[in-house]
Amino acid sequence: MLNNIGLPGLLLIAVVVLVMFGRGKVSSLMGEVGKGISAFKKGVKEETAELEKPATAPDLRSDARTDVRDVTPVERDKV
Repeated sequence: MLNNIGLPGLLLIAVVVLVMFGRGKVSSLMGEVGKGISAFKKGVKEETAELEKPATAPDLRSDARTDVRDVTPVERDKV
């Protein structure tokens, strides 16, 4: 059914949508579609970069962790 639409059919549909919703509404809708597509592309690009980034193991040497402190509770003498 959709195989026979062609260019004249698409133009007719575009004109009907424009008449029904108005130029401002169609313009804002296309702007939102464009923002969605760009956000999707950005997300795909970030995920691809994250997957291609080599995994690094944390540095577990004793001298590398200077911010570690002992939090063991101190026992007080009982009287």
